[in-house]
Amino acid sequence: MLIGYMRVSKTDGSQHLDLQKDALLAAGVKEDRIYQDCGSGRNSQRPGLEAGLKALQPGNTLVVWKLDRLGRNLKDLVMIVEGLRQREVGFKVLAGAGAEIDTSTANGRLFFAVFAALAEYEAELISERTRAGLQAARARGRMGGRPRKMDRVMLQMLMEAMKNPEACAKAVAQKLNISTATLYSYVNGDGTPKEAGLRLLRKAHGEQQESEGPR
Repeated sequence: MLIGYMRVSKTDGSQHLDLQKDALLAAGVKEDRIYQDCGSGRNSQRPGLEAGLKALQPGNTLVVWKLDRLGRNLKDLVMIVEGLRQREVGFKVLAGAGAEIDTSTANGRLFFAVFAALAEYEAELISERTRAGLQAARARGRMGGRPRKMDRVMLQMLMEAMKNPEACAKAVAQKLNISTATLYSYVNGDGTPKEAGLRLLRKAHGEQQESEGPR
């Protein structure tokens, strides 16, 4: 299934979505599966994009007119595309400098591999900065720590929160002190558990039965 996303930078009506919409429809995206935002790409609040990403399921493909319609900056773009890759969602760009991007092709898969490498590089930089920050904090008598580890209670909270159609995955992840990628590795957009979530629930259930012992 194809999911389309389009965006214009201004909300005053001076820019129109018609060109992007026509391109998405021509590419085979159904009109009721096109999500949109009106506002600067630098704005972190993009409800249309959030809804579109939430609607995607493994095997689906996200389609955009041009690459700059998707990310606020290179870092944001890397994070979004890496999140798609981890969720086994395809990505296709119809025009502009990224027009060769289509993960159904060898070149498109190579693009995803490059983005995965960029995401890993960014993660290493963040980890390095975090370690340096923790070391400096400890030297000043302050303690820090890693994000919370996923457990049964947090997973159940996550599943319950994502059942709400208006839930923002990024906001839910921030509240639980996990990344959006981690969130989507355990649950689908509708709050149902993925295989990793099911394994955690089965493990927690087994541990609970073991602790209760024979009756």
